[in-house]
Amino acid sequence: MLKIAHRGAKAYEPENTLQAFQKALDLNSDGIELDVHLSSDGHIIVIHDETIDKTTNGKGLVSSFSLAELKSFLIDGKHQIPTLTEVFDLVNRKCLINIELKGLGTASKVVELIEEYIAAKNWNYNHFIISSFEWNMLQETSTLNSNIPIGVLTEEDLDKALAFAEKIKAKAINPDFNLLNEENVHQIQEKGFLVLPWTVNSEQDIQKVKSYQVNGIISDNPDKI
Repeated sequence: MLKIAHRGAKAYEPENTLQAFQKALDLNSDGIELDVHLSSDGHIIVIHDETIDKTTNGKGLVSSFSLAELKSFLIDGKHQIPTLTEVFDLVNRKCLINIELKGLGTASKVVELIEEYIAAKNWNYNHFIISSFEWNMLQETSTLNSNIPIGVLTEEDLDKALAFAEKIKAKAINPDFNLLNEENVHQIQEKGFLVLPWTVNSEQDIQKVKSYQVNGIISDNPDKI
């Protein structure tokens, strides 16, 4: 059962920072999950919201700032917002990277970066999963490179997610864990998909979801899985 650290080990370090991802590695996580948007000058930025308001000392849309400008804002007064390239270099094939596409235009840029690391740095497709609630972005990813594993995110309808996953030949369904029970997990796996629920944090929820025999769990505290 894969232990996947949600936005890095978010329970221990500020989310989506290099420190959070390093902590996830220190805790022997099998994977990290992160979110991406684009800067105004086309760099892939690792941050959850479309604005920098919640996590940094700045305000405004991620897409309205250049990379240099984004680097001038701080998280908790000391951490910079990372780029996806920086995260790849930190992880350096030590674990799986689940990239959630959030910002417009991220699909093609992320595919490009993955292809670059596979061609030049000896990574392989199994080091990645691309997920999104914006299924058109998953369709775009699949069209650009059908070798990249895809996780279909859903928080409301497992049947629709399953139908879409079959259509684009996804690797996984990434559902809100509250949608799951032992029976539907088994049904999804029988169709050939991994089940990677999010965000499972309490000890009670972790034990419940583990009892369903899911393939992995996305959690703020991966060490509890």
